[in-house]
Amino acid sequence: MSIKRNFMGYFGAAVIFVFFVLSVFAPSISRFNPDNQNLSEKFLPPSSSHILGTDEFGRDVFSRMLYAGRISLAVAFVAVAISVGIGTTLGLAAGFFGGAVDAIIVKLIDVFLCIPTFFLILMVVAFWSPSVVNIMIVIGATSWPGLARLVRAEVLSVSQKPFVKSAISLGISKPRIMFVHILPNVLSPVIVAAVLGLGSAILVESGISFLGLGVQPPAASWGNMLASGRTYLGIAWWVSFWPGLAIFLVVLSFNLIGESLKEAILR
Repeated sequence: MSIKRNFMGYFGAAVIFVFFVLSVFAPSISRFNPDNQNLSEKFLPPSSSHILGTDEFGRDVFSRMLYAGRISLAVAFVAVAISVGIGTTLGLAAGFFGGAVDAIIVKLIDVFLCIPTFFLILMVVAFWSPSVVNIMIVIGATSWPGLARLVRAEVLSVSQKPFVKSAISLGISKPRIMFVHILPNVLSPVIVAAVLGLGSAILVESGISFLGLGVQPPAASWGNMLASGRTYLGIAWWVSFWPGLAIFLVVLSFNLIGESLKEAILR
């Protein structure tokens, strides 16, 4: 791995680690309740008392950033876990069993890939009551087709290896062949896709919340903080700037880690 790629991967991991620690220990780090309003202190610029300023309701932006990070990162990790579970299972089944099972799963993948994912998510969320749990489920349940196709291709390749042919000829059960002999050999691209998917999930959650269909106020997410501050960019740039910067850094960092892993384990 090149020194530059290695450095960028470590840089991304360091940024994610910082955001993760800040989010987990938000109650200990923050001096203010993120939902407490104080209209006499609205639109205060960054200062020693409010290091990132206050918003239109006088709420501390730094505190809201920390608690928003908890929600945004939790949504990303849970959604990707759901996506990986569905995509890996269907891709493994399609590649191993072939025939009618493969045909049905491939058609299902093609149907999902024909529909723009973001608009599909918006459509589903519009029919459900907006909540953090629903956002996690919807993003995860609509993000698996690309991963399923990737796993299917890897399984088709690994299934032709001599050790798999030997296991089949020895009469080893199909579930054991799938999960013991094949699955461990297709996990490398799954790990890379999962890390890259974390950045995409952050963007999707932020976009949904920005449109008002995601995390609902007074709960904070980076997306709805960005939306609430866009009206006041001329007089209080910090309300939108900091959540926008957080989204940029986290998504960039996940992509850097993913690219670094791709070069390290898939070369």
